[in-house]
Amino acid sequence: MITDRERAAFEAGIKLGALYHQWVGVPVSRESASSLEKAIENAHIQQPYMTDIAVRLDRELMIPNSFGYSELSGLMLDVELTVRVNEASCHACIAREGEYPMMRIEWIDEDTEIPNP
Repeated sequence: MITDRERAAFEAGIKLGALYHQWVGVPVSRESASSLEKAIENAHIQQPYMTDIAVRLDRELMIPNSFGYSELSGLMLDVELTVRVNEASCHACIAREGEYPMMRIEWIDEDTEIPNP
């Protein structure tokens, strides 16, 4: 039998992977970055079990091409999200580790309240 804790970890991982593969490559500029951050948040908070999401894009890595925009890369992503399955919550993130966008679980909690990370 799968526990709520295991399901919450699975859901968090699936959501991070989907977000990464859905948005990498989309056109972005420093001027449009904040609207893209909100679009990503607004799209993904709709998914089942999602309770919170925060997206920040590294504008320093946005080097415009000859047409004036960049393509979103995994290294630009700084994402934190929380999912809840019954009484289990999982907080996970995408964050740059060196030259790689690493996905990881920050914490899993089975209490009735979500702790502050």
